[in-house]
Amino acid sequence: MKKITTFFILFLNLNTAFAQTKLLTLEDAVSKLKTTLAPAKVNQLQWVKGADLFSYIDKKDDSEILILQAATEKNPQSQLTLADLNTALTSANEKSFAAFPTINWKNKNAFSFKLEKEVLIYDINKKQITVETISTLNEAAEHTDISPKTNYTAFTIKNNLFVYDGKNELIVTNDADENLVNGQTVHREEFGIMKGTFWSPAGTLLAFYRMDQRMVSDYPIIDWTVRPAKTNFIKYPMAGDKSHEVTVGVYNVQTGKTVFLQTGEPKEQYLTNICWSPDEQHIYIAVVNREQNHLKLNAYSAITGYFEKTLFEEKNEKYVHPVEPMVFVPNHPDQFIWQSERDGYNQLYLYNLKGDCKQLTKGKWVVTNFNGFDAKGTKLFYTSTAESPITRNVYSVDFKKANITKITAGDGTHSSLLSESGKYLIDNFQSTIIPRETAIYSAQGKKLNVLRNAENPLKDYQLGDLRIFKLKNASGDDLYCRMFKPINFDSTKKYPVIVYEYNGPNVQLVNNSFNTSGKDDLWFQYMAERGFVIFTLDGRGSANRGLAFEQATFQQLGTEEMNDQLVGVRYLKNLKFIDTLRMGLYGWSYGGFMTISMMTRHPGIFKAAIAGGPVTDWSFYEIMYTERYMNTPQENPKGYAEANLINYADKLQGKLMIINGSSDDVVVWQHSMMFLKACVDKGKQVDYFVYPGHLHNVLGKDRVHLFQKITDYFLQNL
Repeated sequence: MKKITTFFILFLNLNTAFAQTKLLTLEDAVSKLKTTLAPAKVNQLQWVKGADLFSYIDKKDDSEILILQAATEKNPQSQLTLADLNTALTSANEKSFAAFPTINWKNKNAFSFKLEKEVLIYDINKKQITVETISTLNEAAEHTDISPKTNYTAFTIKNNLFVYDGKNELIVTNDADENLVNGQTVHREEFGIMKGTFWSPAGTLLAFYRMDQRMVSDYPIIDWTVRPAKTNFIKYPMAGDKSHEVTVGVYNVQTGKTVFLQTGEPKEQYLTNICWSPDEQHIYIAVVNREQNHLKLNAYSAITGYFEKTLFEEKNEKYVHPVEPMVFVPNHPDQFIWQSERDGYNQLYLYNLKGDCKQLTKGKWVVTNFNGFDAKGTKLFYTSTAESPITRNVYSVDFKKANITKITAGDGTHSSLLSESGKYLIDNFQSTIIPRETAIYSAQGKKLNVLRNAENPLKDYQLGDLRIFKLKNASGDDLYCRMFKPINFDSTKKYPVIVYEYNGPNVQLVNNSFNTSGKDDLWFQYMAERGFVIFTLDGRGSANRGLAFEQATFQQLGTEEMNDQLVGVRYLKNLKFIDTLRMGLYGWSYGGFMTISMMTRHPGIFKAAIAGGPVTDWSFYEIMYTERYMNTPQENPKGYAEANLINYADKLQGKLMIINGSSDDVVVWQHSMMFLKACVDKGKQVDYFVYPGHLHNVLGKDRVHLFQKITDYFLQNL
């Protein structure tokens, strides 16, 4: 192996010279991470529709006030107090609010908001309330989706789809068999699929998913809250088995008729990234084969359902992974933007409907977000890692010359919201040393106005050093790392260390962001207060580093990732202040798989480890995710066998606790049961804890209990 080199790129000493005497409690670290110990944000900050104005909610004299402000100005254009809104509500015989409701701008003079079953509109000039809609949705309604143009509401009840048109509930589907699911997510929410209904631009046509699960095996989830316990069956397609079959319907609200798109054979394919054409005549779907190595961007008639043409195809010997639909360019209905990793990094491409293509962005970095267009449709805005894998800045690119302009600046993480005109951006910036700066930028990159510099919410607490740096693996790849040191650190002492890992697809743990941006960041500091070093490394297989870095784990999950994690282990062992006899390991989900992998395939390194919701045998995990990275068990028996942790149970050394939610429908309970049985058979002792009723993650009030258990385990064993 090449000599490990370190290059410290960021250093933060959070122990300042003045008094910082408070210590985090576990309640602070877990429950207040996103509330009182999160950097203050500008409440309901948003652009006003149809104008270069923004609005937000502020406080004045212990009461809330709505501020409306021009993008180019530093002083508010107008203000609306909560008392003003409540006066108008009282005049309209409506209930008043104790705090501003969530508002949505209709135009620069009016906004809408919900009050119980009503959607109301407040006219700023007239200071009057009118009723936009009154909802009489069935109490069982789920997955609601409101068309912004017509206010028609799509919703589901159990497995069927309905539309409320403001007067009546219209039946879209009426399938008696609950294994025929309409209007809900499909393909286990892979490929960026987060909903099951898609309104047309004018809001009178509704595309929706229909999923036939009759051929998928039933899987038992036990409900322990009833007497006797009850078995609820879910459909869970495991790698190599039968998958569900999906079609797309188009419902016409005005005629009440539905046509289904003729997406063809084979039936086991993935219909992803649905998009309407601006004229509502066509629907575009990125069709991915079950092998996930071939994509076709197909056009279908929204009127007849007929297949029209394939705009282009993408192939990869390992896999393609589309997660963003095409986006049509304003004022150019024949042009659209497509995101693709075809050159090795996620980049932006400008297409026309004839199939002509122009690559707009290029480099050994990834576009992480598409922000939008200018009003004329001559350029677009995006966020990328062009400066560093751990930073995010905003850029624009001109369509004609592909000239790129950097909009934001600073080492850290920018998250921006583009105005409708494309002339201005609302930007939130954070880094390891900046909690949050909220500012207005021009499209040319000029910072026009800083709305708020959030105070450090942790300024009164004793915190450990936070450092971000990088190591090299044997292939010469940079591996970004993060380390929290204990408070009152003494380099002559020996400290226990906890390695927190995930190192799986689509996740990046190490970023230049503030100390409360990750879901467990304050727990890391809580443990640093108790004398632990906390270490994290993003190895090959993790996100936002390009296709080669990500695909290095293909067909062999848990092998190259561990090789990179061992680079971090060797680094830690070379530090004089690390007690190599007191090393701990913790991970959840894919991180749980990695944790048990390390404890069994590289035993003897870690004294104690905790694996939450771990995959132990990939042949028992869902088709869509597993087959992308491993193919099927029939095609890749060697890879599945080498990744099967049950085969290594006899190699386990050290203390291991496994934690599960009893109702986990993502990594089903059977994974842990099989591994525990193997440990019993091999005479290996394992600690185990179950959270009754919880799914894949332990959330809510019980999360404090979870982290008390994790904390206690490391305190007892390290």
